[in-house]
Amino acid sequence: MLDLLLVEGHGTATTLSQQMPVTRQAVAKHLGVLDRVGLVRATPAGREKRYRVDDAQLARAVAQLSSVGAAWDARLQRIKRIAEAIQRTRQD
Repeated sequence: MLDLLLVEGHGTATTLSQQMPVTRQAVAKHLGVLDRVGLVRATPAGREKRYRVDDAQLARAVAQLSSVGAAWDARLQRIKRIAEAIQRTRQD
């Protein structure tokens, strides 16, 4: 959904649901969650709301996820080194 909003620049629950295999109601609920966490901003557009991605908030979320991903990568590398050391010890 974020990809669609980024490509189109904006969208409503109706226009987005036409491009997705889910109902308009499901899209509206998802947009509501994205709005509450600040990833999108809603503005009135007649009887609907028009949503746009908040670029700054998305950039902050991406940075946070990258940081978490890097931390997990480091942990997994340590686990791998420990497992390899144990395996070498057992082979000796």
